[in-house]
Amino acid sequence: MDNLDDDKIKFLEQKANLIRQTIIEALIEAKSGHTAGPLGMADIFTLLFFHVLRHDPQNPLWEDRDRLVLSNGHICPVLYATMAYAGYVSVDEFKQTLRKFGTKFQGHPHREFFPALENSSGPLGSGLSQTVGMALADRMDSGRSSQRFFFCLMSDGEMNAGNTWEGAMLAGKEKLHNIIAVADRNNIQIDGFTEDIMPLEPLADKWRAWNWHVIEANGHDFEDMNNAIHEAKAVFEKPSMIIAHTIPGKGVAEFERKFEWHGKPPNKEEGERALKELRSLGGKIKGGYHQD
Repeated sequence: MDNLDDDKIKFLEQKANLIRQTIIEALIEAKSGHTAGPLGMADIFTLLFFHVLRHDPQNPLWEDRDRLVLSNGHICPVLYATMAYAGYVSVDEFKQTLRKFGTKFQGHPHREFFPALENSSGPLGSGLSQTVGMALADRMDSGRSSQRFFFCLMSDGEMNAGNTWEGAMLAGKEKLHNIIAVADRNNIQIDGFTEDIMPLEPLADKWRAWNWHVIEANGHDFEDMNNAIHEAKAVFEKPSMIIAHTIPGKGVAEFERKFEWHGKPPNKEEGERALKELRSLGGKIKGGYHQD
């Protein structure tokens, strides 16, 4: 994992824009699914699959690969689309079969249908405990010399679930330094804004209390996120939590920062407007999060 130069950042920007367009196209076809979270996390998934992760699309079960666990499974369109562009599956197959019975691309990730996934997910809050179990098993198998990292992608709203904190407590106690959790701090959940539904702040202090190294980063700035992951990998005495501040619906003004888009897809007209806006950007989706 190297530092990012201007050419690589441009490549990542363009790839993330394509992934956003593909998410919209798949949601239009499926007529169901989640919009805000997948668009908001497109930059982070692009960085992971095209720069950070040790993985091999031609050999998905490569023993020495890093592991990526998606805890908030409802944002799976961004995982599927990114994996498709990385070479795991056909982009067209994803666009045409998202959320259809029996296909790889279920409404929540399901390894029985898509074995290249690291986990099945659906019940919010379970992903971190899955990740902790994987990291503990890795320690038992290989000792502390393992070079593998375990990435857990989480939402902020799912931290309302108590099993998140059970996993956090155990990871901190066991000093599982090769766990890097990334929390999508987009400040929304299906019923409204997180701080209205069930306040999370002071969020960073909560994770520090469970013996985690905490980093806050701009989830739409590739260099900032890359530096955060570099920092997390350099911590040897505790797991790391990257609180990634993102804009839900990023890239489409009609969707941005609106919790109403958490759990609904665009209809054809809304989707066409979104695609036109994304195509006009030419890969140049700039800007970070904003907090009032």
